[in-house]
Amino acid sequence: MMIERYETKPRMSRAVVHNNTLYLCGQVAADASKDITEQTQTMLDKVDELLNRYGSSRSDMLSATIYVKTMGDFAAMNAVWDAWIPAGDAPARACVQAAMARPELLVEISVVAAVTKTDLA
Repeated sequence: MMIERYETKPRMSRAVVHNNTLYLCGQVAADASKDITEQTQTMLDKVDELLNRYGSSRSDMLSATIYVKTMGDFAAMNAVWDAWIPAGDAPARACVQAAMARPELLVEISVVAAVTKTDLA
């Protein structure tokens, strides 16, 4: 079974595909100076882009692990998440409070998804 690694750097790959399963590295907000709502939305926009780039979609997500800097942001993050997830297609999910790599980051997500498209652009 072939393992395909994409956007690989010395420390990590941005995406890895194995056995029609897509693994995304942790995604964070486009602008870490924003509040939890905007950080969550731009983080999920990045997930959308990567899922589509590597043959998957929101509906194909198998699992998501969400890391929040403080559980005080849990409800606001969930409001954005709930609007983003297609009805009936919620993945298995965990959400934990965690220290972030940079102090201004409020949320990060790691996603595993099925690859369902073979006509990648």
